[in-house]
Amino acid sequence: MKILLLGSGELGKEFTIAAQRIGQTVIAVDSYENAPAMQVAHGFEVINMLDGDALDKIVAKHQPDFIVPEIEAIRTERFYDYEKQGITVVPSAKAANFTMNRKAIRDLAAKELGLRTANYRYATTAQELHEGVEAVGMPCVVKPLMSSSGKGQSTIKTIAEIDKAWQYAVEGSRGDVVEVIVEAFVKFNSEITLLTVVQNNNPTLFCAPIGHRQERGDYQESWQPAKISDKDLYEAQDMAEKVTEALGGAGLFGVEFFLADDGVYFSELSPRPHDTGMVTLAGTQNFNEFELHLRAILSLPIFEITLEKAGASAVIAASENSENPSYSGLNKIASLPKTDFRIFGKPTSRPYRRMGVALVNDTLDTPIEEVVEKTKEAAKLVTVHP
Repeated sequence: MKILLLGSGELGKEFTIAAQRIGQTVIAVDSYENAPAMQVAHGFEVINMLDGDALDKIVAKHQPDFIVPEIEAIRTERFYDYEKQGITVVPSAKAANFTMNRKAIRDLAAKELGLRTANYRYATTAQELHEGVEAVGMPCVVKPLMSSSGKGQSTIKTIAEIDKAWQYAVEGSRGDVVEVIVEAFVKFNSEITLLTVVQNNNPTLFCAPIGHRQERGDYQESWQPAKISDKDLYEAQDMAEKVTEALGGAGLFGVEFFLADDGVYFSELSPRPHDTGMVTLAGTQNFNEFELHLRAILSLPIFEITLEKAGASAVIAASENSENPSYSGLNKIASLPKTDFRIFGKPTSRPYRRMGVALVNDTLDTPIEEVVEKTKEAAKLVTVHP
């Protein structure tokens, strides 16, 4: 089968490696050359994926069996036409359209499915953001409708911060949608990602919940399994199954939840492998999230997902701008027991850009806090140089 991968970052690279292992052909697409997935794919294209005509041309050129989006900034309304041509859009054209825009997925979850979410409003101007903040109260969180990895996200605690938050959100937005969502701050105890695997002809499966910590809206560490009560886990699984069923298609979804005193809150959903799910590269499961996504796409039956080890991932980030980054400390991290790492091969760096991850695993009876701490210390051994 031929897969057209739209977006070629580190998640796309691991997906491509998984596809290569079982004989699939991958054409990697991104807006710049030598993106991580391009380094391991059969071929590549460099285009602006918000240019619908350019997107149409490469689809016509390669005639893929599957189109697999990895990022948000794509002219996703074209996906409906590709489905009519007989191409499988992953997970579906509807899923890709709804989840590339926070407005569509939030309204589906809250208004159509009745899932518990934070109180929210939308704004297309700074004045509307002022009105939205007044409606939901402070503190609150502002996010662009189209963004990823925390870009454009900020917390408002005072009226004086509203205009700055608006400008930051507009600057951090992907695509051509100038609109933000403002959410009431949920007083949560923790947050989890529930990797949900929807199969074409077999039951929906769930990975063990993944905990994570964020800074600037981007994850810094993730760990599996996360601590969660049976009641909250059942509620999260029920919500995840409802929203993925409404979106249709097959594949792995990263569904995010807040765990609060009054129950579980639906937060966000990605119709593809999730950055916090890179912890599965530590060997925590019988299949990592990229292998699960691929098998679900290809309708290869997944009998079960088993938790094999406790594990954690920690981000290796750049601190400076560089056109040719290099790395030191790899010999140090490689010498640690039960430890691994990935360097993504990004051709340039900038402050806070995720350039790699450290990975540690241990037995299931090892306190997860210990595993996380070891992973954080391991990540500190690697330095990204300009």
